Amino acid sequence: MNTHLSILSEVKAGNYRALARALTLVENNISPADSILKSLDSKANTTVLGITGPPGAGKSTLVNAVTDSFAAHGKRIAILAIDPTSPFNFGSLLGDRIRMSSQFNNPNVYIRSLATRGALGGISAKTIEMVDVLKASNFDLIIVETVGVGQSEVEIAGLADKTVVVLVPESGDEVQNIKSGLMEIADCFVINKADREGADVFANNLKKIVHQGTKTIPVLKTVADKNTGINELCAWINKPLITDYSRRALLFAEKAWRIIQHQKMQHIDKKRLLEKIQAALNEDGFNIYRFADEFGKG
Repeated sequence: MNTHLSILSEVKAGNYRALARALTLVENNISPADSILKSLDSKANTTVLGITGPPGAGKSTLVNAVTDSFAAHGKRIAILAIDPTSPFNFGSLLGDRIRMSSQFNNPNVYIRSLATRGALGGISAKTIEMVDVLKASNFDLIIVETVGVGQSEVEIAGLADKTVVVLVPESGDEVQNIKSGLMEIADCFVINKADREGADVFANNLKKIVHQGTKTIPVLKTVADKNTGINELCAWINKPLITDYSRRALLFAEKAWRIIQHQKMQHIDKKRLLEKIQAALNEDGFNIYRFADEFGKG
């Protein structure tokens, strides 16, 4: 049971224990992680749904509601919740089992959290690797929920087949920012907490901006904690993917770039880096650029 092929065989059969083990091996670069990754089918067609948006938009509540809907129809769902990395212990700050406790005992749902590991937008090479392991199992849908800070809104587009950007009515003041940034990567806008004041006005303004673009982007309204608008969102998620081979190549290029970047940085031990910094700070004339140059050569 210790060979990479036997582990993958169990993963493909839907064995959660084997899946958890495989993900742990990959996340921590423990043998035979490399062999597991190199044996995966990179063209596996399980839909990967990216959920992103600013903090407080209710992304976890929305993920819960979507998961409930799919699970109720007998679908198997994997959720990868990406949490901010603590700068002190390099672990995950938020716990998926706290945010998604209602799914804990659901046999059709598998939840895993992953620390960002320093990736500014939350999408690290480990995210890509772990999603690919999840795609090897027999899930009907994989949901990746990002922290919604930094560049995650852009970076999730390099990973997901479909990207949902979750906003709230209070985001109305940021319409111009939405136009310049998220428009390029959003496949669907969801205005959550749509029972709040200003939701209709914001939705109409957003639709006007969307209609100026080159692709059709739906704008949906939900109240996730009341299960309002979830059926319409799930219907959109269920729509077959239209294969865009140029976008597909672009997504794989983005994946490859991150994997190569990660491999080049593997020799950098962040805890050792912290120890060296602490020692260097006690020296006169400390300069971060000279330090980084010398550490990089070491």
